Amino acid sequence: MIIESLNNKFNFTKNLIIMKKLLFTICLAILPALTFAQYANPKSEEAAMNAKMEFETEVIDYGTIARNSDGVRHFVFENTGSAPLIIKSVKGSCGCTVPTKPEKPIMPGETGEIKVKYDTKRVGRFTKTVTIVSNASTKPKVVRIKGEVLKD
Repeated sequence: MIIESLNNKFNFTKNLIIMKKLLFTICLAILPALTFAQYANPKSEEAAMNAKMEFETEVIDYGTIARNSDGVRHFVFENTGSAPLIIKSVKGSCGCTVPTKPEKPIMPGETGEIKVKYDTKRVGRFTKTVTIVSNASTKPKVVRIKGEVLKD
């Protein structure tokens, strides 16, 4: 009877060890799948939900303009993506080019515009850039203005 009791305890302990090893092995097999699943979903959702800017023109040519004339032009674009387009910042290549960004998000299918004012007090040919930082899939976007300001 004592021997049977010892055998039962031994079998129970042996079975417990086997069960622990089996549980540990199953956990090791499942853990990588759970870890990689966390990285796969955001990427596929991000790919499905992107804002995209498509400009009517990426270069505005002022042509030849008189000194001190109106230097304001507008870059018109459409959000052709599937998520709201948020323009974070717009920056001219120098102080003579002052861009203004839209304050509200541009919803999918809607159009927006970036106002650019060039200082026409400066005489001569010019080519300037405007850098646009947004949540669009192409980051950052650079558009250009060019022209020539004539002497009085």
